[in-house]
Amino acid sequence: MIDLLVAGGGPAGLATAIQGALAGLEVVVAEPRPTPIDKACGEGLMPGAVHRLAGLGVAVTGRAFHGIRYVDGLSGLSAQGLFRDGPGCGVRRTDLQAALAARAAELGVRMVARRVEEVRQDEHRVGAAGLTARYLVAADGLHSPVRRALGLSAAPAPGRPARYGLRRHYAVAPWSGLVEVHWAPRSEAYVTPLGPDRIGVAVLTCEQAPFDVQLARFPLLSARLPAPGPGDAVRGAGPLRQRSRARVAGRVLFVGDAAGYVDALTGEGLTLALAAAGELVRCVRAGRPQEYERAWREVSRSYRVLTGALLWARGQPWLAGRIVPLAARLPGVFTRAVNLLA
Repeated sequence: MIDLLVAGGGPAGLATAIQGALAGLEVVVAEPRPTPIDKACGEGLMPGAVHRLAGLGVAVTGRAFHGIRYVDGLSGLSAQGLFRDGPGCGVRRTDLQAALAARAAELGVRMVARRVEEVRQDEHRVGAAGLTARYLVAADGLHSPVRRALGLSAAPAPGRPARYGLRRHYAVAPWSGLVEVHWAPRSEAYVTPLGPDRIGVAVLTCEQAPFDVQLARFPLLSARLPAPGPGDAVRGAGPLRQRSRARVAGRVLFVGDAAGYVDALTGEGLTLALAAAGELVRCVRAGRPQEYERAWREVSRSYRVLTGALLWARGQPWLAGRIVPLAARLPGVFTRAVNLLA
């Protein structure tokens, strides 16, 4: 019987597998898709995520960025906050996932091409995908099949419009050493430097429309972008907000987007997944999985509070258009917020 069966071979699942292997656990990752796995993602690692990856022995290559700039999508008014504790890194999702998979393999983590759908457990073990383990980690994404199978998916909060993410790459040299967040009345566009001649543009929106329609709402940004190349496909995800009733169900523990997700607005998703992976393994190794619920709430508190507050402000017509002007007027406050997220 293995110690840890991880459902999902994305960054959250692989980070948990690496943490488990480093802690001396026997780990198997069940993932039906071949590596590397691509998906819609802002592809910007905040400094906290960069530090945590280095601590796991994961080497990623990409483009450093040194802070966040908010830009009004129509007027061009901007505000920026610089990181105090080292840079972040723009890295393609496929490169990050491949680096995590290589480190996991180096540590002896076994990958099996299986999909986890049905879960059986008792007080001593859990069975899924034909395997038996002491614990199952559900790292199977926003629309986690394991979360649904266990009845832990909660209904969306009333009155909040669903939000979606779309991403496309462009073959153009980054024009800034910062991640830019361009604001339009009902959407945001994130520009992340990924390499010497490549950027990623991710749009978050509550309106379902093609990427080019969404991008037209940012005329100043659109004017700087070349025509997309034949391989620069648009990838989408959503609805982004996913609520979970709990992070622990017997011997099943949830990490990453499967544990519940607020929004990508503050760019903290990967940082939170890496932090939660460490807490999950600590609780499992101590034989106290029930403590993970409280640990997850503690490590995710700033993400949930700040992202929720910014989403609330975003949804107030009288306030939404003042977010960038307020950030420009209060640079010290904005820089502190950026570094709290970082």
